[in-house]
Amino acid sequence: MAVTTGTVSADDKAGSDPVFELSSLEVFYGEFRAVREVSMEIAEREITAFIGPSGCGKTTVLRCLNRMNDLIETARVQGSVKYHGVDLYDAAVSATEVRRRIGMVFQKPNPFPKSIYDNLAFGPRLNGVKKKSDLDDIVESSLKSAALWDEVKDRLKSSALGLSGGQQQRLCIARCVAVKPDVILMDEPCSALDPIATARIEDLMRELTSEYTIVIVTHNMQQAARVSDRTAFFTTEVNPESDRRTGVLVEYNPTSKIFSTPDDERTEQYVTGRFG
Repeated sequence: MAVTTGTVSADDKAGSDPVFELSSLEVFYGEFRAVREVSMEIAEREITAFIGPSGCGKTTVLRCLNRMNDLIETARVQGSVKYHGVDLYDAAVSATEVRRRIGMVFQKPNPFPKSIYDNLAFGPRLNGVKKKSDLDDIVESSLKSAALWDEVKDRLKSSALGLSGGQQQRLCIARCVAVKPDVILMDEPCSALDPIATARIEDLMRELTSEYTIVIVTHNMQQAARVSDRTAFFTTEVNPESDRRTGVLVEYNPTSKIFSTPDDERTEQYVTGRFG
């Protein structure tokens, strides 16, 4: 199935239905239209990267995928965001359930001021898991999924705040995995990390695609080129209804095409460093 948004095109992963279908998505903060007319499909068990200059709406679109924008009083979403064919913004859909199925890892590691164990057990406990042996299994499997088990297995009762920045970010990924989501959203997860920790997170992302669909916002084009299967390039244009700039989706294609033979001149100028 082909995706078309003006001159934007991409082929879906053969044989699988899209996890997300965005159609004419627009996001307002009060009267300001921050993003307009975003249409795209995101395939299952792939890494999709959102790139573009600051202020182009990457994070705003990402936050639409698990209704995090609901937490901003002035935010308003128009158009359609479907998740496995279900309208995420239908009145009958629970935002809490959406966020359980679609987890998020933020730019700055944000472990709870609790032990490593309690960070991992927090979500499962909220979901009704009480038996200690079950919690033990979840903690161990989640830490192994985040390639952190061998580093922390002997200090699970120690404060998570004592971990290094890279370890804290992997802990946050493990905490996300612990509640068995379908999708993991990552908002610049490596921006506060050194190159070694960044490489560990990137390796982890590739490993996690065996079970999870991942969408990542990154300012690091080399990172997008290294880890993602598909890339969406956003930029800003003058809003036709005012003199303020608004975010637009320029091109969405397989990552190899975005970085070698993009369809749009603006994409080529951005990935070659000629603007943005």
